[in-house]
Amino acid sequence: MALGVTRDELKLWKERVEACEIAFLTHYWKDERFPGCKTVTKAGCADVEKLIKWGANYSLKPEWIDYKHYPHFDLFGDYERQILINEGQMQQYKRFYA
Repeated sequence: MALGVTRDELKLWKERVEACEIAFLTHYWKDERFPGCKTVTKAGCADVEKLIKWGANYSLKPEWIDYKHYPHFDLFGDYERQILINEGQMQQYKRFYA
């Protein structure tokens, strides 16, 4: 279940993904498979080759791409925080971690 994201934020993320940009969407999320993780960031792009190349910069494996709805990596924990900082996503970082 996604919490802490507005319809407009979700719409904008989808538009950016469809435009073949690397787009980020962070929201609160709880999943028993990931204890201690309270958020997830979806890093998506409709150009899967571009997404794979981007992910390689962070040692993300192509088989980790979730193709349900929009191609994206799910980022958690320390990886999530560091990637948000590295990618200049300070608004999302501050909103969920500051």
